[in-house]
Amino acid sequence: MIDLKLLINDFAHIAEKLEIKKVDKQILEELKKRSMEYKGKKQELEELQALQNANSRRFGECQRKGEDTSELRKILEENKQHIARLSGAVDLAEEGLMTILHNVPNIPDDKTPRGDSQEDNVELARILTPKTFDFAPKEHWELADQNGWIDFLGGVKLAKSRFSVLRGEGARLNRALINFMLDYNERRGFEVVATPVIANSKCLFGTGQLPKFEEDMFKLSGGVEELDGSKNENDLFLIPTSEITLTNLYNDVIIPSQDLPIKMTAHTPCFRKEAGSAGRDTRGMIRQHQFDKVELVAITHPSQSDSMQEYMVQTASGILQELGLPHRLVQLCGGDLGFSASNTIDIEVWLPGQNQYREISSVSNTRDFQARRAKIRYKEDKKNYLAHTLNGSSLAVGRTLVAIMENYQNADGSISIPEVLRKYL
Repeated sequence: MIDLKLLINDFAHIAEKLEIKKVDKQILEELKKRSMEYKGKKQELEELQALQNANSRRFGECQRKGEDTSELRKILEENKQHIARLSGAVDLAEEGLMTILHNVPNIPDDKTPRGDSQEDNVELARILTPKTFDFAPKEHWELADQNGWIDFLGGVKLAKSRFSVLRGEGARLNRALINFMLDYNERRGFEVVATPVIANSKCLFGTGQLPKFEEDMFKLSGGVEELDGSKNENDLFLIPTSEITLTNLYNDVIIPSQDLPIKMTAHTPCFRKEAGSAGRDTRGMIRQHQFDKVELVAITHPSQSDSMQEYMVQTASGILQELGLPHRLVQLCGGDLGFSASNTIDIEVWLPGQNQYREISSVSNTRDFQARRAKIRYKEDKKNYLAHTLNGSSLAVGRTLVAIMENYQNADGSISIPEVLRKYL
């Protein structure tokens, strides 16, 4: 969540920043108004509760002295009813405030340029030069059919469209990529973690997927039965990214400052409905409902988060360099920036079959936005502060497989294997 105190104290500047993410100023004005109303009602309630406590003490003293307490008893009863009514009003005001606040995205930082779409993103660097082919390179689905690596019809048969089955060399290469990525990340100091692929709604709220993006996720139907036979009403979802599970390992945790930064990596299958992506990349493996991803997550001291983001970008880019895959780094503009991100650097890999760069990783700094929602804090000088959280793909495994197929294809349609992966096969 954004800092309400910051919004109120520096409204014009924050409104200007959020305009980059296309947040209507009227929403922020309503948020500010409701925040002030809530604050006023809460202060009134606290004053009334303090008065009630003082009168209760007076009542006890009067009783001990044998004095008449009838008038004081009447005041206490009236105050009690007033407190009950005001408590309800405070709860209602807080609910209305939070309904708006929970749907307001993170504030873009100074690194985020203005812009409406991916066309306005800013290229930062190109790494490795795309290979020149002496034949017309094929797209990955043509190569998949020829080599028997990917069974698209099998995925539809087992589930529905945008699912696929990897077979033979394709399945082995997918496994090799996962192991290579995890090993590489571990050498870079990221702890390897294996997490569930199901997360509860509290975790999804903490990292910003709920409440705004529930439509994009696969929700498990029915309540979960606990060991005592009771039902857990906390909704469960298939995770769209292990950013959720890794980050929320520290939900409501106070971390000693000397333990920062915390760096983690995990491989999981990920699940997305892609509800807002109808008609996009419906052919092949670029946009699937289920896909493997190796993720990087870091929890840092605020003074470390910028350098950590650079380190995470270098880590993801380093994997592509080891694989010999040309790619570029792109700074996302406000219109293309994710809900929880303060700034994001995308890594786009070159696909010769498509003759273009395609996103394979996003490395985002969320500053204290997720930490405020998930109550992730660190202790320094006997005080608690909000940590900074960062996340990034390292990498989307299916898209890396696609990039290898297209970049390492031969004139006869066969596919060579990058040297660095051969020991994993």
